[in-house]
Amino acid sequence: MRLLFDQNLSHRLKDSLNDLFPESLHVRDVGLGSSEDLEVWEYTKANSLTITSKDSDCRQLSFTYGHPPKVIWLRRANYTTSQIASILRNSYTDLLAFDEDTQGSFLTLN
Repeated sequence: MRLLFDQNLSHRLKDSLNDLFPESLHVRDVGLGSSEDLEVWEYTKANSLTITSKDSDCRQLSFTYGHPPKVIWLRRANYTTSQIASILRNSYTDLLAFDEDTQGSFLTLN
């Protein structure tokens, strides 16, 4: 499972979670740091990534277009980077199941 961390998440997540999610990227790594949501959506889709975001717009895109790409939405906006890393680590098994689920488009993590 390769994640694309949205601009509202720290680029440091990519390195701190590399052992679980190798080859994951941050939007700034691919020149999309200040891009519109739909442009990020299209890049993610074209490159078989899963959007990871705190932005409710990604949730809306998922409901509008379905998948691919899949979306992991971190529901609370006030998480620190270390809290987000912990949530993703603790949800690893669920995230792998979500990745394998052919029907699932959207996953909310609290």
